[in-house]
Amino acid sequence: MSDTQAKISPGFSHEKIETNNFLMIVLILLVIAIGGLVEIVPLFFQKSTTQPVDGVKPYTAVQLVGRDVYIREGCYNCHSQMIRPFRAETLRYGHYSVAGEFVYDHPFQWGSKRTGPDLHRVGGKYSDEWHRIHLNNPRDVVPESNMPAYPWLEKTAVDSSVAAPRMNALRKVGVPYTDEEIQGAAEQLKGKTEMDALVAYLQVMGRALK
Repeated sequence: MSDTQAKISPGFSHEKIETNNFLMIVLILLVIAIGGLVEIVPLFFQKSTTQPVDGVKPYTAVQLVGRDVYIREGCYNCHSQMIRPFRAETLRYGHYSVAGEFVYDHPFQWGSKRTGPDLHRVGGKYSDEWHRIHLNNPRDVVPESNMPAYPWLEKTAVDSSVAAPRMNALRKVGVPYTDEEIQGAAEQLKGKTEMDALVAYLQVMGRALK
């Protein structure tokens, strides 16, 4: 090291950092923490990321249970729910996703894996009956599909007691459920199957953005 460098940073050089594992780890963590804060904290104060777009509403009890079925069955492992703002994506899937559509999603289902198509704009694209046939045996409507079948969903009744506690928990993190909505959750789910709930969830995906 030159005399000039020594005067500028006496006793603190790259060599000292690079040969001290503990110091290197501490400094790396410090840089990551500062960088993370600079990138993440402003998002908590931007209206576009904290306010729902017009038309976005909290999931109904049936849709919420359907979302739980979607997560339980691992659908997110093959399908993403975030359309990027590229021509190739918007031509295939529809309008790109915006942050205000996801403010009531806990956790988000964005993902990046696309063994199957992105599902963010699938709501209203097909009929309920199409979804039922597709979930029972995907090859009946898409012959080349390698998606597994989910025939048991049609025969499995939902547990009507699960929605109210889930909605209560979501209200604590900012989802504006009313007391009436929570109290009426069990009634909404009466007689519903997991297939009914999952189809209800699929049919609401991405429909709020006009």
